[in-house]
Amino acid sequence: LALFSAYNIEINHVRATAGLGAIELVLTDPKILIGILLGSILPFLIGSTTMLAVGKAAGAIVVEIGRQFREIPGLMELKAEPEPKKIVEIATTAAMKEMILPGVIAILGPVLVGFFMGPASLAGLLAGSLAVGATMSLFMANAGGAWDNAKKYIEKGKLAGEKKGSDTHKAAVVGDMVGDPFKDTSGPGIAILIKVMSVVSLLIAPLIALL
Repeated sequence: LALFSAYNIEINHVRATAGLGAIELVLTDPKILIGILLGSILPFLIGSTTMLAVGKAAGAIVVEIGRQFREIPGLMELKAEPEPKKIVEIATTAAMKEMILPGVIAILGPVLVGFFMGPASLAGLLAGSLAVGATMSLFMANAGGAWDNAKKYIEKGKLAGEKKGSDTHKAAVVGDMVGDPFKDTSGPGIAILIKVMSVVSLLIAPLIALL
């Protein structure tokens, strides 16, 4: 929110220096409204890309584990050592590779909107991403934590009539599988998106203030 305010102050400062009027953030302005709509889309886009990234990385690790069980003699009987370095390599490579697209979106999004649609639309973009992204990030963090702890709650025998292996526990395991990337990947990723977009917008503010 502070970076968003700093962006508006910088834009209006540059415009005042050039003898132009300040930009007013009015929802009836089509440019601002379009920016808000675009900004409200980005948190969902980042959330989906990070969730898909987790799925791809997990799938690659499962394939590698299956390969090791098939190709390493004695591993199934626990008579041989696995190759953990391969697993770490896959996870590390996927973590860096799959974050390229979200990073590009966070950096190029404000740049493209700012230079092609103007500072008013970029202000709307920041407002939309802030309003939707902040609430969505909190929702994902809390929902993911709730799903994760629901499974632990059942496993500790605190839910009457339910135990490990029951249908309720199986459903909680599925919730845990979704909840972990919710609270550990997508939620924090959306929060970072808001910060990166605000910083990039503040940096390019002097360049687009007069557009």
